[in-house]
Order: sequence, then C-alpha cells, then structure tokens
Amino acid sequence: MNTPTLHTDRLILRQFTIHDLDAFHEIFTDETVNTFLPWFIPKTREASLAELTQRFLSYYDADTSYRYAVCLKEENKPIGYITLGEPDSYDFGYAILSQYQKKGYITEGAHCILNTLSQTQIPYITATHDINNPASGEVMKKLGMKYQYSYTEFWEPKGYDVTFRLYQLNFDPNAHPYMKYWNLYKRHEIESL
Repeated sequence: MNTPTLHTDRLILRQFTIHDLDAFHEIFTDETVNTFLPWFIPKTREASLAELTQRFLSYYDADTSYRYAVCLKEENKPIGYITLGEPDSYDFGYAILSQYQKKGYITEGAHCILNTLSQTQIPYITATHDINNPASGEVMKKLGMKYQYSYTEFWEPKGYDVTFRLYQLNFDPNAHPYMKYWNLYKRHEIESL
C-alpha cells in the first residue's frame, strides 16, 4: 500500500504531485514551521523541487509508503504533511503552515492515518520533538503516544546540541520501547511530563 488517499471531515490526505510544488515551497519556506526541523529552508523553487522529490515523490514507486500531503477539502491544496519513516524507528513526522496551526488539522489527519496504520503489520510508531517545541509534543499526546525518554543529539546540519523527547504508540501490544536513540546519544532519565 502506498499512501492511499484518505478523507476526514475537513481534510484530504493524499500523495504530493509535481503540481504541488508552489504549495510545497510555501510549506518548506515557512520559518515558523521549519525552526525545529533538521534542514535549512530552501532558497529557490529548484531547491524545493529537490526536497519534494527526495522526501516525497521518490517514495511513491515503493510497494509501501505513507507520505501524505495534508489538504483542506475545499481547495485540495497542501497546507502541511504527515509522514511515516523507515522501518526500525517508524518515525512519525508532521508539519503545517503557521496560519493553520492550532486548528486541529494535524491531529485530525494523523488520527485517520494511524487508523490505517493500525491495520497493517507495523508494530509501533515513534515521534520526537525538540524540548523547545512543546506544541509538537502536545500533538503526540493527543494521538495517544506515550513518553519514553529524552536524549541529546548534536543536530546535523544545523550544528548544535538539541534535547529531544521520544514518544511511542504501539499497535502490537508486545512491542518494546524503541531504544536506539537511548543507546546512541546522551540520554536522560525518564521524566514525568
């Protein structure tokens, strides 16, 4: 299954296409959106095309992928995205244009995608957020994800240490906490949040 189109009350969740380049460029150049993400803002439409191709379009030929454009139903124009990373961490990521934040769109879209993922063989998802971006952690909590641990990583390419909180949602009741970051980076005892 590769990014099947899904619908919620307010959203269409679908694959990006090359025709979404202008909308994608707007998302990837929104400074508020990209402050806490591990890349630099593209300077040109050509750089955004490279990002769109690398992060989304190149995945749509695979047998399985979940890399969604989040679109309002009335316009079917991307205002954000939700992705599931590679097996092992199954990292769940999301972003939305700053003018659409705090309206519940990402939570609404993510619940729909999680319902789809729960019917697959994927045992769990993880998600991390910079401790300076607690709003992202609030989305994780709303999705039913549980805090596991914090760790500090030297953050490429931006070049400074960042402390992340890792959350996990299990679809398989026998799934264990994802411990790779705990083992790789400077870690912190489990905090009560």
